[in-house]
Amino acid sequence: MDRLHLTQQEEGELLMILERYLPDLKQEIANTDRKEFRRELKERETFMAELIERLKH
Repeated sequence: MDRLHLTQQEEGELLMILERYLPDLKQEIANTDRKEFRRELKERETFMAELIERLKH
């Protein structure tokens, strides 16, 4: 798979988008009754949190 190369501006925009969406995802996880769907959302939350940390460094 090819790597994605982003400019500093693109990295900043992506970081902002992820940080804005993460609280909504946490709320969606809290409001989800289906265990399988909740598990998938938690996996997405973990992925996003790790990506946010990578973008900050």
